[in-house]
Amino acid sequence: MKTIKTLTMGIFLAAMGFSASAQIGNWGCSDEVQQQMLEPVSLYQENVKQYKASKDIRYLEEAYPFWTQIVANCPKQSRNLYTNGANIMKVKITGAKTVAERDAYIEELMSMYDTRIANYGEAAKVTAMKAMDIELLLKEEGLERYYALYDQAVKMEGDLEAAYLVKYMEATINYVRAGKAEPTLVVDNYDVASERLEAELEKNIEDSVKAATIRGYIAGVENAFSPYATCDQLVEIYSKKFEADPENVDLLKKITNIMSKKGCTGQQLFFSATENLYRLEPTPSTAMKMGAMCLQKKDYSEAIRYLADATKGVEGKDKYMAYLYLGHAYNGTKNYSAARNAYNNAAEADRTKGEPYRMIAQLYASSTTSASEDNISGRSVYWAAVDKLQKSKSVDPSEENVNACNQLISRYTAHFPKQTDAFMAGLENGNRFTVPGWVNESTTVRTR
Repeated sequence: MKTIKTLTMGIFLAAMGFSASAQIGNWGCSDEVQQQMLEPVSLYQENVKQYKASKDIRYLEEAYPFWTQIVANCPKQSRNLYTNGANIMKVKITGAKTVAERDAYIEELMSMYDTRIANYGEAAKVTAMKAMDIELLLKEEGLERYYALYDQAVKMEGDLEAAYLVKYMEATINYVRAGKAEPTLVVDNYDVASERLEAELEKNIEDSVKAATIRGYIAGVENAFSPYATCDQLVEIYSKKFEADPENVDLLKKITNIMSKKGCTGQQLFFSATENLYRLEPTPSTAMKMGAMCLQKKDYSEAIRYLADATKGVEGKDKYMAYLYLGHAYNGTKNYSAARNAYNNAAEADRTKGEPYRMIAQLYASSTTSASEDNISGRSVYWAAVDKLQKSKSVDPSEENVNACNQLISRYTAHFPKQTDAFMAGLENGNRFTVPGWVNESTTVRTR
């Protein structure tokens, strides 16, 4: 590799294609200092250009002294100063001859990120980048430091890429496994990470590509958390804390949120924490938890009372869940028409969920007696049920939902009337038909 020679100032300015006066004041330094940096900028940029063309890291070594001058004197010269700077510093770190030299370069890299934040903002994102670099460069040796940085990034205001939330959970688990914190930390941080990922999914739900990527990150967080996620483990983790401080609202929220999220609503700890929380803070959100608790106990009338109140005040995914639970409660009282209304409201609250339509399909399939006036022993309900299952698959193409729908479709189509039975009832394949009784659904005649 040939060393890039120092250009004369006149040649440099011509190569840059602009006058110095046109750029004065844009680099975060005085006019005089900016003039002094023109030549280092040219040499730094040329070396980076050669590196990108050749992938020869010696060009980054050549760029280093010019780059350090620019960062120190004109820190707003370009955002690329920091993108390229991370690559330059990693070459210096991996090439260090001693631990002390390596550590000094790592501190220089961290300082560069701080300078980037000071000049370009994005504190949460850049702090997460710092964490990832410490993790990659120091591995177990840097555990405490990179965990603290991920934690700091997640708790900062501002956007944070969803991928960093997965790294945050992995770092949390490493931190706990190393004996540096109690397992409750995993649960607490899962609550934070999953909440933010769900919010990101909701924000990007119309973009199928982004939504699919975020769902992948959610799965990654769930997989990382799964060893800590059994109901017995959650009870073990939180029982002592609850017994020690049963009226701590923040603790009660954590317990009820995580146990609700993981389907542990049948545990006595969930009942006790929910009752205390509702007594101390009777909000729509806590009303929903009370409803879920009553539902678990099969106290359907009380569940309906709480959940009907909850639906009036909660928003987003909580509104979806409140209506879904309300549907289950009405189903428990065999008020199928009210259950269908609740499930339809759940489907409206989150148009990406297939479960409400699956539940309606099952309501229909259990209502042959109501539809007995169809002259085919009420089997017209199965047509309407299959329609709802097809709708479910169309709005929620997840593997879990599609498999569940297909199993029900296979079961229900086996109950379609034979062609001869339909003919005797005056029904013909493909004709429109309204299912009688409470179902009262327009559907299409089908035979087997």
